[in-house]
Amino acid sequence: MVGYKGKRVNTLRLWTAAALDPIRLDRFNAGDHVGALVEEARADALVRVLYPADSTAAGQELRLRQEFFFTSASIQDIVRRHAQYNGDVRTLPDKAAIQLNDTHPAVAVAEIMRLLLDEHGLEFNEAWDVTKRTVGYTNHTLLPEALESWPLPLFERLLPRHMQIVYAINSRVLREARKAGLDDGAISAISLIDEGGERRVRMANLAFSGAHSVNGVAALHTELMKSTVFSDLHKLYPDRINNKTNGVTPRRWLQQCNPGLVSVLKDAIGDGFLDDAEKLVELNALADDKLLGERIAEVKRSNKVALAAHIKAITGVRLDPDALFDVHIKRIHEYKRQLLNLIETVALYDEIRSHPERDWVPRVKIFGGKAASSYHNAKLIIKLANDIARRVNSDPAVGGLLKVVFVPNYNVTLAERLIPAADLSEQISTAGMEASGTGNMKFALNGALTIGTLDGANIEIKDRVGDDNIVIFGLTAEEVLAKRAQGYNPREVIEGSRELQQAVSAIATGVFSPDDPNRYAGLMGGIYDSDWFMVAADFDSYAAAQRAVDRRWEDPAGWRAAAIRNIANVGWFSSDRTIAEYAREIWGV
Repeated sequence: MVGYKGKRVNTLRLWTAAALDPIRLDRFNAGDHVGALVEEARADALVRVLYPADSTAAGQELRLRQEFFFTSASIQDIVRRHAQYNGDVRTLPDKAAIQLNDTHPAVAVAEIMRLLLDEHGLEFNEAWDVTKRTVGYTNHTLLPEALESWPLPLFERLLPRHMQIVYAINSRVLREARKAGLDDGAISAISLIDEGGERRVRMANLAFSGAHSVNGVAALHTELMKSTVFSDLHKLYPDRINNKTNGVTPRRWLQQCNPGLVSVLKDAIGDGFLDDAEKLVELNALADDKLLGERIAEVKRSNKVALAAHIKAITGVRLDPDALFDVHIKRIHEYKRQLLNLIETVALYDEIRSHPERDWVPRVKIFGGKAASSYHNAKLIIKLANDIARRVNSDPAVGGLLKVVFVPNYNVTLAERLIPAADLSEQISTAGMEASGTGNMKFALNGALTIGTLDGANIEIKDRVGDDNIVIFGLTAEEVLAKRAQGYNPREVIEGSRELQQAVSAIATGVFSPDDPNRYAGLMGGIYDSDWFMVAADFDSYAAAQRAVDRRWEDPAGWRAAAIRNIANVGWFSSDRTIAEYAREIWGV
């Protein structure tokens, strides 16, 4: 892979799988021509199915096989090349750094130990020292259900030697915990084996135990790691957790996707920011420059015209490029709260119809994202977005004041069209649940204002761009925890908010799904009954923040100045800075 300006070349290794015996001649000769190829099909499934659903036993097995296959291939290659060129595997930490990206490759800890013990003859203590000094672990989620664990019988059947090694590691870790004076509750939480109910192998605990560095990806996320999902492991290894706030590459997310903006910025401050994104701070001195603001606004409108043409081609929906483009694109998940946005969209739709005499700001609501294959509620949210869009876009009562679009097949290529055209960036996760986010950085870099909660990297973006150049609403992470502890009653909140109650009722009773009136009854019932993601709790604050956005939009000069200050102050969120921190503070490069 040729790096920026061709100064570096890195190697990307891709793995494929093939059957040891591609055709079973005994089955072929017996006339079972499909059965003769079954081993080739099993091997092909390892590299052909991305993120298989793990809601079934077969899906779980395929996913664990995949994770082991890719991880083992990579680890074996690293160790082989090290031994070939350096001889002694004991020097592996001096020459190689292996960073685990969440728990998917966490089996690497046991695989490195297997290679060192079984193939290179190291003693356990020495192998454990080499492994820990080589491995770093980056955590990307605070959701306990997203921290991978595998049924112990499945893990042991597929990886019997690794299971033995996991037990040996666990024995060592638990003895350390007991020696450190931790109580039975803490020791149970630290164990690599979950003994509550079905016994499972905890991959996050394996990764944490087998790494010399464990990092979060935003300041709040890292602090919450210490007090929530890894609180007991943090007590045992208090110096292990550190923060490395995420970054995005300005080559793709500014230079490649928004050449018009880059041209304007070069005219304004020179081209130093192309090599060092933090030099964008020089724009601060020009934030109130009328001509610069107008030139950037012209580029934004041009990007909106191009996006509108693309959306018209793929969905048939016509968009007004002079409307406010309000964009919510990310993985579909209840904690990311596309549902909050959709309910507020319904409330806005009702308000426009009820009060057509008001001076409404024309708004285009654009949604995009994919749902995990077995995540039922996420699939329902996608369907709801499309049902709302169908109703709103065909209603002459709202005219061109509100349009709703769910763009199909969301991917990076589509994001490169959407982000440069966005005026408003939706970053509205339930506080305390988003590790970092990177879309928030990409939008701000391209001159969109953020509406968001104090969650993930939103907090650090707010600190960088200033309180006046971001729209913050909703409960804080501490307030979310306190509300849950106090016995939060969402039904009371819904019944106390006329707009919220009306919107939820309309969705629940089939106003947007006349072909199936009960389609969203359960989805809305979940908000009434528990509202774990605080949709009702944050609704009024969110709706008020959206009307504050309308007022800001009506001051074009003020909006442009805020957009420039966003571009100017998010250069720090470059992946160059992030990777330099990993290199200096974790890998020792």
